[in-house]
Amino acid sequence: MQTRIPARDTDHRIELPGPDEMRRAMGRFASGVTVVTGLDEDGPTGFACQSFASVSLEPPLVLFCADHRGRAWPRIRRVGRFTVNVLGADQSDLCARFGSSRGPKFDGLHWELSRWDTPSLPDVLLRVHASVEDVHVAGDHDVVIGRVAELECVGDRSPMVFYRGAFGLDAR
Repeated sequence: MQTRIPARDTDHRIELPGPDEMRRAMGRFASGVTVVTGLDEDGPTGFACQSFASVSLEPPLVLFCADHRGRAWPRIRRVGRFTVNVLGADQSDLCARFGSSRGPKFDGLHWELSRWDTPSLPDVLLRVHASVEDVHVAGDHDVVIGRVAELECVGDRSPMVFYRGAFGLDAR
């Protein structure tokens, strides 16, 4: 559904892009793929996330965006600590596991507890251990600012890339 809003400097009305148009257009921006993980009294939790970026070098800050309707993000927010696990191109199994709203995320998966009490996934390219610094509501998502506590450069191979609705740069 498109919404009509007045243009700033004219009497013309423009239509805002709807969700399908937004998804198609923004799919032309290639992004890396991560899994954000946390641990609470109910155990480990996590979700696949492609909205992740560095924000500041001093202080060291990162951001990710999390859907309000997700099950993992509210649990991670309550605890206040998380790890961003940056996936390699060969880790489609981890992406599928954490990208689905159903099924076991950690069942049968070898993972380790970081010294920050967050799940560290195996063989990823990078782990960013951080605490929730600030949260900004933005539409149907939260923009989460995290203060980086530790960086672990684990692997040195090609990253997983999401482009035009598929994985890899040759998508469609």
